[in-house]
Amino acid sequence: MKTEQNRWFIELSYNGAAFSGWQRQLNASSVQQTIEEAISIIFQKPTEILGCGRTDSGVHAKSYFAHFDTEMSFEPVDLVFKLNSILNNDIGISRICSVDNELHARFDATLRTYKYFVLFEKNPFEIPFSHYIYGTKPDIEKMNLAAQLLLGEHDFSCFEKIGSDNSTSICKISHAKWTKNESGTVFEISANRFLRNMVRAITGTLLEVGLDDISIEKFKTILKSKDRSQAGPSAPAKGLFLWEITYPNLKSYE
Repeated sequence: MKTEQNRWFIELSYNGAAFSGWQRQLNASSVQQTIEEAISIIFQKPTEILGCGRTDSGVHAKSYFAHFDTEMSFEPVDLVFKLNSILNNDIGISRICSVDNELHARFDATLRTYKYFVLFEKNPFEIPFSHYIYGTKPDIEKMNLAAQLLLGEHDFSCFEKIGSDNSTSICKISHAKWTKNESGTVFEISANRFLRNMVRAITGTLLEVGLDDISIEKFKTILKSKDRSQAGPSAPAKGLFLWEITYPNLKSYE
């Protein structure tokens, strides 16, 4: 008789500098592979983990969710401790909870939020996790005017990595705003889904608006173009964090 498998959600964070993104790939270190190898050692059998989405090489995650199925019996607190003992300091497991077998880490996420950090003052403690801009500071007011044009449901092909194989490039952005902080500015953006490289492409293009390299009218044209070559360069990966993922009723499993 086959033993029934149960589904578990893992919440984690990671420093993406040491990885070529979340997703397992040939000849490159990934967050997914690193956690799979650790949990497979503990369970003493191969265990696959499915994440809430891809992150680019070098991108970080403050809060990331993944799920796995297993028939193994364990205490979640003990598994968190064991995983953190095996994994190096680039990955931290926050919690593990049992969920309904139908809840999917990728397909059931209703909202994803990213933050991008831009630094205006040279700070050695923040530079590894920020895009440092020296000299002329971008105009935050202009960037916010352009960011408001992103709101709603649109085809965002102009900010999608060339060669992506998505079935659709339509996303619904519900929030996009730049905010000043002590050492620079932070861009926060939320949507139901994001395309490959989309947040970095949007950020880089908005920074060009702030530096007067692209006008608001040109930004409108870019949005309508569905052409990646019309938009600005992607902002460096090190300033980007996957900040929050929202699921229906996930708190009920805590």
